[in-house]
Amino acid sequence: MKLHRFYSGPESVTGSPLVLPPDESRHLSQVLRLKPGDEVLVFDGRGNEYLCGVLHAGKPAATLEILKQSEFNLESPLNLTLGQALAKGDKFDLIVQKATELGATAIIPLITERADVRLSAEQAERRVERWRRISLESLKQCGRSKLVQISRPSSIADLLGQFRPPDAIVLVCNERGGVSIRKALAAAVRTPSVVVLVGPEGGWEDGELALLQNEGCTSVTLGARKLRMETAAIVALALIQECVGDIA
Repeated sequence: MKLHRFYSGPESVTGSPLVLPPDESRHLSQVLRLKPGDEVLVFDGRGNEYLCGVLHAGKPAATLEILKQSEFNLESPLNLTLGQALAKGDKFDLIVQKATELGATAIIPLITERADVRLSAEQAERRVERWRRISLESLKQCGRSKLVQISRPSSIADLLGQFRPPDAIVLVCNERGGVSIRKALAAAVRTPSVVVLVGPEGGWEDGELALLQNEGCTSVTLGARKLRMETAAIVALALIQECVGDIA
């Protein structure tokens, strides 16, 4: 029988009994209707997971007894960041969900010239909170135990300030051409971390590509067919994990 998974921050997982946060407590008691004696899994967002027994499932919060720490680790050994151009509608939501499933450790929303989304500071804050909730639900589903770091939208220049070759391998998905992801990664002396950048539906501007090339980033191709933005992100992450991550 598959056990339900819940998240509780590391500051809460300091010993037994463990008290779940309000949202997780409501889900345990009111949605799943679990009862004392039922067993669940709790992860702390830092890679630790615990088998727990329900002690109390009512108000004000669900209380659990830690039975043992899980020995399973479903995290990829690769430090993998997705820099993804902003997109309208639920496209970015889908990308966040699938990137989490595919083992991305961080997602950076990118402000690009041709992106058809412009967010105010307040809108950006709400979007980031939404994306973090979507990622958390995906973590529960796929079995991962480390939170994906999702930052506020940033420019390409700001991203390059965090990740710069050769300290990180920065791949740019470029529909105008490039080498294969396998070839780009094989040419690297080491892979301390990999960053893959996916542009907007309208593609990268010439100035953006020039900036990325000047900073030592590598243009990669995902094949002859023109892929949708969300498809490109999923394909790129899967290929990287197959080459140097945990899918292989």
